[in-house]
Amino acid sequence: MPARSITDRVALAVATVAGAGYSPVAPGTAGSLVAVAVLWLVPFSRLELIVYFIVVTLVGTWAAHRAEALLGGKDPGVIVVDEVAGMTLSVLALPLTPAVLAVAFVLFRVFDVVKPPPARGSQLLRGGVGVMVDDLIAGLYALAVVGVLRGVFRWP
Repeated sequence: MPARSITDRVALAVATVAGAGYSPVAPGTAGSLVAVAVLWLVPFSRLELIVYFIVVTLVGTWAAHRAEALLGGKDPGVIVVDEVAGMTLSVLALPLTPAVLAVAFVLFRVFDVVKPPPARGSQLLRGGVGVMVDDLIAGLYALAVVGVLRGVFRWP
């Protein structure tokens, strides 16, 4: 195997979220938990959170594209930057309280696993976009459900 370039190593580090994707159990959940930790610990303003989401999505798409080519196969499980983008989207318009983060996390993971339309079909897309888009759709579903829960029931 040829030596990997520095760009390849950066792409793998970003795509695996500094190795979280190598978790032996539920790497997608591990990536999502990293996102929750960042969202809880970093005191983002709303604008900073939006910028963070955009950067994670754009850089993550590049990294996922490159990592997929390096690792071989379609959307290898070790690529979890898509979970970070999707989890971030699931709370983008919400207060980052422990309750919101917990409910959004559970809903995001459910939607990511179940892949309701059009998420399942979006997996046919190739490269980094194909890796990222189903998780962004799952994040939108989670955001919508948490938004309705907050609007109708004032919870979480």
